[in-house]
Amino acid sequence: MSKMDILEKIKGKLIVSCQALPDEPLHSSFIMSRMAYAAMLGGAGGIRANSVEDIAEIKRIVNLPIIGICKVEYEGCEVYITPTMKEVDALVSCGVDIIAMDATARPRPDGRSVEEFFSEVREKYPEQVFMADCSCTEEGMRAAACGFDLVGTTMSGYTSYTKGTKLPNFKMMEALVKKSGVPVIAEGGIWCPEDLKQAMNTGVHAAVVGSVITRPMLITKRYVEAISGQQ
Repeated sequence: MSKMDILEKIKGKLIVSCQALPDEPLHSSFIMSRMAYAAMLGGAGGIRANSVEDIAEIKRIVNLPIIGICKVEYEGCEVYITPTMKEVDALVSCGVDIIAMDATARPRPDGRSVEEFFSEVREKYPEQVFMADCSCTEEGMRAAACGFDLVGTTMSGYTSYTKGTKLPNFKMMEALVKKSGVPVIAEGGIWCPEDLKQAMNTGVHAAVVGSVITRPMLITKRYVEAISGQQ
């Protein structure tokens, strides 16, 4: 699909994040593929997935655009979402529709800024669709200026300088829709249909919802915390 085709396919749609880290009970490419299949049957317009293995398994049974990431931790570096060219190369090789990466102000593992890193990425893969995972409006603006096709609110609340931000960050969504000049993806802290509707009403291109749909351990914890001390 062309860039325009991919963007059109997800426009106005719910994208379901199907991820489980190694220390989580559902960590399995097979299980994530079934999560993605269930999301597709439920009406999702796209999937967000972590790792080449999960993406390959999801692509076998789900015919939806996929936002792909590789979560990798490098010693001494806070950036872990598609942090180096190694992860970008791997995602391109598996044919994922959109590649998302951390686009915060924090340095990459080699010390470069996101602008320096993405300049090399864009030169190497001019036709690939890239999404910037940002934590504040300023980062989204910089990401749009340096050539990202999409900007997302993914990292709001997850950087030291945005910790404590109320989520979903509707103000960030609204600001990026008005100012960035590129399609905006709402992501982070969308826990109910009302949150999703409000996010879409800000004018975003699409929205990603993950934990409340695909992470039963975390969902259970929220319910248990709600009744703790009442017994």
